[in-house]
Amino acid sequence: MATDKAEQKDNEIIEKLKHAAEEVVKVAKEKQNPKIKMPLRGLSNVYFDEKDKIIKLGDKQQTRSFFNIGQAKKFMQTFLIAASCKELIKSGKTTSIRDIYYNTKHTIGDTDENTFDEQDESDPVIEDIEVGFDALREELHLFANSKGSMVGNLTIVDSGDTIDLRKMGSGGWAIPSICEPHIIQFKNCESKFVLFVEKDAVWRRFNEDKFWVKHNCIILHGQGVPPRGVRRLLRRFADELKLPIYVLVDNDPWGLYIYSVIKQGSINLAYESVRMAVPTSKFIGLSSFDQDRYKLPKEVTIKLNDLDKKRIQEILKYPWFQKKDWQMELTHMLEKGVKLELEALSRKHISFISETYVPEKIARKEWLE
Repeated sequence: MATDKAEQKDNEIIEKLKHAAEEVVKVAKEKQNPKIKMPLRGLSNVYFDEKDKIIKLGDKQQTRSFFNIGQAKKFMQTFLIAASCKELIKSGKTTSIRDIYYNTKHTIGDTDENTFDEQDESDPVIEDIEVGFDALREELHLFANSKGSMVGNLTIVDSGDTIDLRKMGSGGWAIPSICEPHIIQFKNCESKFVLFVEKDAVWRRFNEDKFWVKHNCIILHGQGVPPRGVRRLLRRFADELKLPIYVLVDNDPWGLYIYSVIKQGSINLAYESVRMAVPTSKFIGLSSFDQDRYKLPKEVTIKLNDLDKKRIQEILKYPWFQKKDWQMELTHMLEKGVKLELEALSRKHISFISETYVPEKIARKEWLE
């Protein structure tokens, strides 16, 4: 069934790309200016949906035309990558966004002009195609480098291979970039919740201490800001397995940003929020109140710098952080003038975070939403 749905989606996307190309050819033959409309991606076209509690893309659009000096190259790049994706889908293969950059990079005719000079030119075009053709990167058969690992009381089927996440050793199962249902299916889930840990090093402490065995859960990390594959998995855990999602990050503006990305989505990928954001996710720490609550000495704290303070002031104004508890959390961080890394809890003892801190937080329901 998953394969049938994937094939159907492949055919739909191929038809969309083919139709767009045929329209361009038709208009050009009529000696008119070929154009394509794309949703505008940017801060001016992003809003917070109070009902769904996620960041969404608005309905503003931009027009990209061929006979426009400022837009001609981007117009060409759009259809160049679209054509490459179309052939990729037809072949039934997947490739990296780095590969697609090299695949479409060449010198134009007898000029010194390249179709692309750097990958930071091709990546935004891929995102434009995602939005413009309502075809996610994963559905275009494109992936990024894997980043993140997972273990826990769950069996999955990955491209037909059955994998027991209870037997993944110290490194865990490497979370792929494409985590759609036709690639990854869930089986035999015994877990009661999911714990997302910001850092690989801290995640390893939870894995070594067999936290997931003792507390019957799934633990995963994303090496900082979680990539799309990790975020997509979290959303699927919440939707399909109905599992609570707990988020454990550093007590600093960047840790709070990571939580915000998981919960509400990001401004850059607002068009993906419906599929990746997890509005029900819970922030269990670190909290700016934890230094006093757990009697952590001042030498484990780090002084806030000017950039930290600026970011906190910005976060205070975000509509999704307007709840009283969040305002208190952020204001307290500013007043104390310090931040804490997750590793600071090791001052209590090396396994304090996995044996005491997180279990107590969950048991007492000491979290923010």
